[in-house]
Amino acid sequence: MNNKLRLHGFNNLTKTLSFNIYDVCYTKTEKERLEYIEYIDELYSADRLTKILTEVVDIIGAHILNIARQDYEPEGASVTMLIAEHEVPPPEDMVEEKPGPLRDSVVAHLDKSHVTVHTYPESHPHGGISTFRADIDVSTCGLISPLKALNYLIHSLDSDIVTVDYRVRGFTRDEDGVKHYIDHDINSIQNYMTEDTRNAYEMIDVNVYQENLFHTKMILKDFELDNYLFGERSKNMSAEERAEVEAKVRKEMLEIFYSRNMP
Repeated sequence: MNNKLRLHGFNNLTKTLSFNIYDVCYTKTEKERLEYIEYIDELYSADRLTKILTEVVDIIGAHILNIARQDYEPEGASVTMLIAEHEVPPPEDMVEEKPGPLRDSVVAHLDKSHVTVHTYPESHPHGGISTFRADIDVSTCGLISPLKALNYLIHSLDSDIVTVDYRVRGFTRDEDGVKHYIDHDINSIQNYMTEDTRNAYEMIDVNVYQENLFHTKMILKDFELDNYLFGERSKNMSAEERAEVEAKVRKEMLEIFYSRNMP
């Protein structure tokens, strides 16, 4: 539909990708908890996030007009970019329902769009679990879908749990005056992910096709306890302690994945 559709005026459809990642870690002591938050705060600094979003803007073919970024005290960061259009339409493969590039540049027609990211390190002294969340929003107008940035984002950010929301809003008119509420084919966000990503995560889709709403949530399949420890290694734990810590971490991950507390 998108390659044959002849529009009257500008494409007024707004396509928004909301991408949330979660990192979970077991921090047994107060010292480990503080060190984890410091580590995450440095890893996801405003400077690094700006570089990641700059790549995203390149992938979706936009031009950066303005960047506002801030590292917060005691932790956390935000970056917002206002982006403007390019006049050259995207290549055909960039409007197909398939994974986008990892770093390659493409050119699209965009206008008055934005890219934002906010980070939320979090911990609690009870239970020994610390978490980190990053929220990324990519909103575009024009032909290309921001889902083309999803492949790069997933490969750039180490994530235990991922939730992805995609929505097409508004309408645009063709030359005959007929309104179109979506200008590209899509039946699942998963089709924009590479095979290695689909193999690494368990995924659930919740889609409302008639409303052009698409939702996918993901949780890593493989569980290696050492990947969730900050400080002590599992080989230094007793079998009983390993089982207890693993149960805590798995419960935290499942609660985030299903968005509900578990007994």
